[in-house]
Amino acid sequence: MSVINGIDFEEIQVDVLKGQHFSPEYIPMRQIPAIVDGHLKLFESHAILIHLSSSFPGVASHWYPVDPSKRAKIHSILDWHHSYLRRGAAGLVSNSILLPLNGIPSNPNIVIQAEEILLRSLSKLENVWLKDERFMGGSTQPSIADLSLACQVMQLELLSEEDYHRILSPYKKVKKWIEDVRSTTKPYFDEIHEYLFESQNGIRELMATQSGKKKKKIHKQTCLQLLAPKIHEIETR
Repeated sequence: MSVINGIDFEEIQVDVLKGQHFSPEYIPMRQIPAIVDGHLKLFESHAILIHLSSSFPGVASHWYPVDPSKRAKIHSILDWHHSYLRRGAAGLVSNSILLPLNGIPSNPNIVIQAEEILLRSLSKLENVWLKDERFMGGSTQPSIADLSLACQVMQLELLSEEDYHRILSPYKKVKKWIEDVRSTTKPYFDEIHEYLFESQNGIRELMATQSGKKKKKIHKQTCLQLLAPKIHEIETR
């Protein structure tokens, strides 16, 4: 968001494996992502997106339109995201991929429940939010809602290739929408997800190793380094 709209910022890496987000100088909520803008310390991704898109001159209006009804629709989508799509996507990836790779047994019931929530959410994306539109909210250009939800769906890239296609293939509009968000924000969309694509290859290799398809010793620390991306705190200036 900052790079696309020319917002000057300093990027600060936060090593979550070392617990740097628990350090005294970090925000009290100890959450990522976070920004510091002057005296304002802000966490929660949606709040950050709203602040960036409404507080800096030069940000294109389609990200967060001034029309109250359009803003209300964006807020509705963002709230729905955290209640449904995020629960499904993050729940499935975490419980079926990340926990097992770090030696924590997966709970099959939780995995099934997360996938059910995800499939219902993808159906809503396909048939409600993207029913006859290129982007959510009825715009011809993406909003912060498109950006946030597209990044959530991109996490599914960490699934096995078989599961990824099984889950997403029925949702043609969702897949096209992801490509439209990518094309309208290039090259930044792919740059932001570069680490995810690198992790995808490593995770699938680890999964193959654990399933006995490959014989290779991999230290547990490798898993941790692979699965915990370099989270950034952005300090605008």
